Amino acid sequence: MSTTLNGNTELLTEALKKVEATEVPKLNKIAIAFSGGLDSTLCIVLAREKYGAEVVAITVDVGQGDEEIQQSFSKAEELGIEPILIDAKDEFANEWLTKAIQANSDYNGYPVSTSMTRQLIAAKVATKAAELGCDALMEGSSGRGNDQYRMHNVFSIFAPALKILVPVRDFDLTRTEELALCEHYGVPVTEIISGGDDKTLWCRSIASGGIGLDTELPDEIWMWLKPPLSAPDEPTTVSITFQGGLPVALNGEQMALTSIIEQLNEIAGANGIGKIDIFEDGIMDLKSREIYEAPGAKVILAVHKDMESATLTKQQLVMKKMIDAQWGSLVYHGEWFQPLKADLDAFIASTQQVVQGTWTISLYKGNIEIVKRESAAMLFKPEIRSIAGTGFNQQLCGPAAYIRGLPFQIIALRDADVEKANSDVGETVTAD
Repeated sequence: MSTTLNGNTELLTEALKKVEATEVPKLNKIAIAFSGGLDSTLCIVLAREKYGAEVVAITVDVGQGDEEIQQSFSKAEELGIEPILIDAKDEFANEWLTKAIQANSDYNGYPVSTSMTRQLIAAKVATKAAELGCDALMEGSSGRGNDQYRMHNVFSIFAPALKILVPVRDFDLTRTEELALCEHYGVPVTEIISGGDDKTLWCRSIASGGIGLDTELPDEIWMWLKPPLSAPDEPTTVSITFQGGLPVALNGEQMALTSIIEQLNEIAGANGIGKIDIFEDGIMDLKSREIYEAPGAKVILAVHKDMESATLTKQQLVMKKMIDAQWGSLVYHGEWFQPLKADLDAFIASTQQVVQGTWTISLYKGNIEIVKRESAAMLFKPEIRSIAGTGFNQQLCGPAAYIRGLPFQIIALRDADVEKANSDVGETVTAD
């Protein structure tokens, strides 16, 4: 068992001191939200070594892929643990992603994804832990990030009597100290890029919190994306059919939402679409540079938003833009189970009944161009609105324009009266 990180015994000594100096409660059974990543894997060892408790590892499949699930199970096996696997893929797709699409999910340019899965995972882990008689919940968030708040909120709803443990934060460990402890305890680590890689069907978060201002992004970090310069020189055309505000068919073929997203990840990614590089305002109001990869999400959200602009009224669009922004903020900040969020869902759902049609788009070197729109619910009627149309007598708008202009006439009269009144006061003062 190694005791150094590249020979740095001081780093390990400092990490061990932090763990030793931190007081912890006496516990019998701890349920760990286990993903197989650096943080949650270290949690298993710390739960044993520091807390001396029985460990129950719970892995929730939200669509991260069979390969990642198998890797996590292999790590657990090396530590003598057999995780409980909870399959939440369908629930994530059908109850969470559907709402995200209808709400044009966005926060600072990020199509909320990890912020949803963390809360779904927390709900499943907390529920299972309570069933198994655990007296504590443990997860691998740091004290600098957002997930600690998201998971704490949900743990508090689904298992309010259980203690919540966050060792990386509670022991004030840095990433390098975590790695030193992993090496010391013989914890298997496969992290390729600092900050890890969080993948869902909807969006992939790359090295969250670990990207600096000038950090270069090598081409090999992408899973779906082909950088625009090396993307095909000819555009790819696809059609997406929506019903009730959700994609139901791709290129005329009906299929499940998950299949549509999976195929668009490949198709759009191959055409240079999906890179998101933003400054994100986290839950603690601290900015970080975040990198996401979301080809399918970018395409679906672009089409959905455009389809809404064609099928919803001006008043609905104005209100929905505010509702969507509130929805994205609530979910990002870990408030999926906040009662207001359900109220917003109800409004959004009521608008989606007419959001339907087939949009044909061209994908080319990072660009999404809509080339054809077909919908029976479209409010755009060129036979009435077009300057070439004869759908109504334009002369009827003269009186209407006069009436709509009356308030501005009144403002002008008011301003003239004020100017005259001020002038009269000035003349009186001068005379005195």
